[in-house]
Amino acid sequence: MSFRDFIDELRKNGRLTEVENPVSKNYEAPVMAHETKGPIFFRNVDGSKAVMNLLGTREELGAMLGVPKEEIIKRLADIAPDGKVVVVKDSPTKEVVIKEKDVDLFKLPIMKHFEKDGGEGYITAGIIVSEFGGEKNASIHRLMVIDKNTLAARLVPPRHTYVLHKKAGEAGKKLPVAIVIGADPLITYASTTRVPLSKEFEYAAALRGAPVELFECENGVKVPHAEYVLEGYIDPKERAAEGPFVDITGTYDHVRPEPVIKITKIYHRKDPIYHGILPAGAEHLLMMGVPYEPKIYKAVSEVTTVSNVVLTEGGCCYLHAVVQIKKQTEGDAKNAIMAAFAAHTSLKHVVVVDDDIDIFNPDDVEFAIATRVKGDSDIMIVANVRGSSLDPRGAPDGTTTKVGVDATKVLANKEDFERAKFPALKK
Repeated sequence: MSFRDFIDELRKNGRLTEVENPVSKNYEAPVMAHETKGPIFFRNVDGSKAVMNLLGTREELGAMLGVPKEEIIKRLADIAPDGKVVVVKDSPTKEVVIKEKDVDLFKLPIMKHFEKDGGEGYITAGIIVSEFGGEKNASIHRLMVIDKNTLAARLVPPRHTYVLHKKAGEAGKKLPVAIVIGADPLITYASTTRVPLSKEFEYAAALRGAPVELFECENGVKVPHAEYVLEGYIDPKERAAEGPFVDITGTYDHVRPEPVIKITKIYHRKDPIYHGILPAGAEHLLMMGVPYEPKIYKAVSEVTTVSNVVLTEGGCCYLHAVVQIKKQTEGDAKNAIMAAFAAHTSLKHVVVVDDDIDIFNPDDVEFAIATRVKGDSDIMIVANVRGSSLDPRGAPDGTTTKVGVDATKVLANKEDFERAKFPALKK
């Protein structure tokens, strides 16, 4: 399904809010997206079309994957990155080509979201595709606009784009990149997922059950069809102050010296549709968090029988997990806690529950904590371990304290924890 097909499907099913009136890319469109929650389509953002909140709920993500939200984790855990990728000569993305001398990022509806945002706005749904030394990568990075042809990219070590940039720099070369905006949502999702190196597009093809077509940019980078593609290079030496930027916690991340991308060409569809992800919004949280859920699910399955995993919205879909298991022996829950922490090193708090608890219902999870936890024996505290750089409470050296909560029944007297049920009434 293409980007436009997905939007049309949302429109057909009545799940798309459409804004006809002109709105500004500076603050107004992001505020409206925040207030709307669900998918919102702007027909005129400073003269351009744009969409936000495209995958803002688990229901939308499940619909894209063809499963109910409760089965997303199992669907994702079963997919191998072995789909087919085909390189083609042409693309609808090339309907309009803007050469280097005419590149002007200010003509795109790149948004300023919050009052302290750095730069001239942020590209938030841009997939950076990079190739060097026979390796390739596709992943979303926040991109701060510095001027009409320059971006600062937050490259997190030791992730693959950072590594490729480092390798290119050590070879004395610029890293060729292409920034893809408005691709098939399955491709965008795949670019956020932790898969074997260079396998993001193969994973996307496996998810969609059909080949992913790529075309080659002038700098040699091969990209999927999209609404926009910004072609350029990351300089091996130049840095710029990047930030502030509101990340998943809804707080401002630190300003850092980050690599600079020079844009040398822009390709786009006729009448293109820009995709913006609202920082700390529901789409941002899901795109950051859900890709880690299969990793946790697989890791926990190595130590006990796991039913489901969710990174909760209250925990920014990143710092808090609820793991649902079918407990076989005492100690299973604590093994599950350790496996979850190992699978997702940014995780801060984990709650393990039985399979009679609805992990998508915070009240049900709190009930399990209230009735099945004895603090001195069911809470694990692990101090001075690696945490998330996005956690405002983390230590300056990146360490934190992690807490695991065993909120499962005691097997020896599990009948004491049985929840009352109403009998079926006769009709």
